[in-house]
Amino acid sequence: MVKFIESKLVEVQNEVVEMWTLVHSQMSKAQESVMNMDVEMAKQIQVREKLVNSYDLKIDSMVEDFLALYNPVAVDLRFLLAMLNVNNNLERIGDYAESIARFVIRNEGVVIDKELLDKLHLNDMFRHAIRMIETSKRALEERNIELAKEASAEDNLLDEINANSVRIITEYAGQKPETMKLCLELNGVFRKLERTGDHINNILEDIIFYINAQVIKHEGKH
Repeated sequence: MVKFIESKLVEVQNEVVEMWTLVHSQMSKAQESVMNMDVEMAKQIQVREKLVNSYDLKIDSMVEDFLALYNPVAVDLRFLLAMLNVNNNLERIGDYAESIARFVIRNEGVVIDKELLDKLHLNDMFRHAIRMIETSKRALEERNIELAKEASAEDNLLDEINANSVRIITEYAGQKPETMKLCLELNGVFRKLERTGDHINNILEDIIFYINAQVIKHEGKH
């Protein structure tokens, strides 16, 4: 029975990791679609959003069924609660990627000033967010608290870029009033990336919560 339960827990984690990989891909595509204003890429993101939602529902159902059938306690319960929260946060990050795709589609044919994008460090912000997604997944797979802390530290860079973007976008729109609508929407892209960092931090807290419980469990075995 113990091995059976362990196999079911592994199934839950495997589904979460698959969703993680999908969300990572969605955000990477969002980066490419914005930097190149690639509408076709943005449409691919929209289509794949349905798959993100499907994973979300499946993982929620798997966790709820496990809780109802096996009444887990201690580290197993903490693992399941962590996976439930991780799943919810990943779903929100997937929503942000899809929302960024909608920005690209709404502005089809618009060419964003490359000098403005460079000054805003939008590509760098995407890179930091995507690296956080990658590192947090590795932290779970390797049960590595140091990796989790490493990913969390990168959130400060997202906050810094986001804070600077407001001033830069405001100044640019003031100089070129005809770009006001685009600038307001572009500001929304930065906000979604900043919120992505917040959700990854939530994920990291759950990973550390689970890993710490697992370490304490093993320390008690002498």
